[in-house]
Amino acid sequence: MEATTLIPAEQQRYQKHLNLPEIGQPGQLRLKNARVLVVGAGGLGCPVLLYLTAAGVGTIGVIDPDVVDLSNLQRQVIYTTDEVGQPKAKAAVTHLNRLNPGLTFDTYAMALEAGNARSIIESYDIVVDCTDNFSVRYLVNDVCVTLGKPFVYGAIHRFEGQVAVLNADLGNGRKGPTYRCLFPEYPNDIEIPNCSVTGVLGVLPGVIGTYQANEVIKLITGIGQSLNEHLLMVDLLAMSQQKIRTKRRPDADDLARQGLTSSGMRPVATSGPQKMSPQDLASRLMAGEELFLLDVRERPEFELCHLDGAVLIPVGMIPNNRKRIPTDRPVVVYCHHGIRSANVAEYLYAQGGLTNLYNLDGGINAWARDIEPEMAVY
Repeated sequence: MEATTLIPAEQQRYQKHLNLPEIGQPGQLRLKNARVLVVGAGGLGCPVLLYLTAAGVGTIGVIDPDVVDLSNLQRQVIYTTDEVGQPKAKAAVTHLNRLNPGLTFDTYAMALEAGNARSIIESYDIVVDCTDNFSVRYLVNDVCVTLGKPFVYGAIHRFEGQVAVLNADLGNGRKGPTYRCLFPEYPNDIEIPNCSVTGVLGVLPGVIGTYQANEVIKLITGIGQSLNEHLLMVDLLAMSQQKIRTKRRPDADDLARQGLTSSGMRPVATSGPQKMSPQDLASRLMAGEELFLLDVRERPEFELCHLDGAVLIPVGMIPNNRKRIPTDRPVVVYCHHGIRSANVAEYLYAQGGLTNLYNLDGGINAWARDIEPEMAVY
């Protein structure tokens, strides 16, 4: 049942909103009755969740499968050091409840996948895409398009970010552009940027996430000019921003349906690269097995620490150096935590059909922890 009034405590809490003629009590009631799903409680999700909670959005869903890592705290400001290792979704909701206990929070400490995406998304009015996972991003797009729901897109890379309102109702039966209208081609796995590799300025997700929260509030209250046919691009190094005009493709709905037909996810090779634990690698090296150790990190990382005998070929150089990778013996690919190396192993399997590939589970960080504790870590 929709609320029709604000209780005295709410009138006091949201006084500054109520003083704005553009929002007032009607707009604050719309916020109170709104249901918003935030996909990802990381760098972008933290400011989105904080500001939507502070603004009084009545029901907020938080979905994220990850746990808090120490390296997150440089930018994911909702978490504290003593929460390292805790599920992000649960830790975030704990803080949000303290900020505004009058709201309803739905906690999903799980991944958004093809099997659950529709059932979760359909109960919300707006979705906020705060993920850094391209498969999930395309899945959010495809489900929202088929359900007719708007979603607010945000992305960050190093010092730059993007924001757009997608699949929004433009009136007269028209809909705004979708994510596939902006980016129809799924990037190659090896081309996908990863902030653990490239880095990201800590305040950048705060800026972009705040823009996203602003667009959600405008969508709910119906005020202002939305980014529903524009892609906003922000560069914090140059302190510049520009808006690029966008439009919906005629085949946007078909693209979304096709995406869902293939589960909205990238094909997974059933006989592709396998994982190798640090313990298994150590045993095979001790037994004298001839292995090719492929380090795909950047040179400064390699110079800080590496496995004896490893060959360095950074991720960006893999496509031009495939002939250097042998096919006559096991190839163990590793990076810092095993994420970049997994992408490289999948790429090599997909491009060349190599069946001798292993990804070092947990990367050199796990090796140092479990096998070689005297190794330098970072």
